[in-house]
Amino acid sequence: MNFDKQIERRGTHSAKWDMMEQNYGVSADDGIAMWVADMDFRPPVCVQNALQGMLEHGVYGYYGDDASYRAAICWWMENRHGWTVDPASIFTTHGLVNGTGMCIDAFTKPGDGIVLFTPVYHAFAKVINAAGRKVVECPLALNDGRYEMDFQAYDAQMTGNEKLLILCSPHNPGGRIWSRDELQQVADFAKRHDLVLVSDEIHHDLVMPGNTHIPMANIDGIQDRLVMMTATTKTFNIAGAHSGNVIIANPDLRAKFTNSMIAFGISPNSFGLYMAKAAYSPKGAAWVDELITYLDGNRRLFDEGINAIPGLKSMPLEATYLAWVDFSGTGMETGEYTKRIQESARIAANHGYTFGTGGEEFLRFNLATPRAQIIQAIERIQGAFSDLQ
Repeated sequence: MNFDKQIERRGTHSAKWDMMEQNYGVSADDGIAMWVADMDFRPPVCVQNALQGMLEHGVYGYYGDDASYRAAICWWMENRHGWTVDPASIFTTHGLVNGTGMCIDAFTKPGDGIVLFTPVYHAFAKVINAAGRKVVECPLALNDGRYEMDFQAYDAQMTGNEKLLILCSPHNPGGRIWSRDELQQVADFAKRHDLVLVSDEIHHDLVMPGNTHIPMANIDGIQDRLVMMTATTKTFNIAGAHSGNVIIANPDLRAKFTNSMIAFGISPNSFGLYMAKAAYSPKGAAWVDELITYLDGNRRLFDEGINAIPGLKSMPLEATYLAWVDFSGTGMETGEYTKRIQESARIAANHGYTFGTGGEEFLRFNLATPRAQIIQAIERIQGAFSDLQ
């Protein structure tokens, strides 16, 4: 796969490229889109071939007999993550933001508290608030540039009104892979406070060399309250398929989720299922291995360039393709460094405050783009902060 190939995405209804001027004031004419978490790469050939087969057949009806689709998911989880999945436990949602909303509907009531370890993926709070539930922020501790959990503080925060905990694993935006001990502590915390635990593991395939992701499903004593969420969409850059999986081992939780699926009339997008089945294959696995090597090269280059600027610090990235850059060392107000990125460097990056408490002095940069663009972005950022060097 040639990840260096520049693919023109402007004018293609790309949220990442065609909406950055509206959202950030950065023109697509000469701006660099580094915000929305999709990649500027084509999916593997096996996925493209699956779509071509649909096109050649020419009839786009409802998807039925999904046994082979479920088998592909089970094969992937077993072979890539050492996690044995029961095919009957798999629900297909319209992406994992939809999956999150379905979990909130199935397992909580209006006014209930939902726990987030912040800063964390901004869509969680958005969905929680829109559903009339209460966001309960448990801030992560930033120790030597690394996020850690403080369960003594979190225990003190709990009031008994909390009913659900959403974990982002690997962590977005910090790129942390939680250790087995940390995951066990999360599980124990959920049990202590009688919380349903939703583990969003959409980035679990995007792990930098030398690191290993552990599925929450492989942690002891949590299956009775665990909901796993996974998807092909981040891994294979097919987010537009809006397809995700909610995997629930516990029969009681499964029954509640089934009722919500029926109530909202949720059924799968056949395009997403065809693509997912093709992606979760040996050919798809080989492509992911190549992708990780390329992303690791981008990460090293970006971190070196950013960390060379006095006052800027890129958090060590263990997983995802999303760099989390701390600007607090510049002594600048948020508006000042944001203006430099958007107006001087002409880069659209996610504003840190949108990720909740703890994100206020950060910006998030998407590194899943051809390397030439990473080099250009570094040069622009260094130029925008040249007075500090």
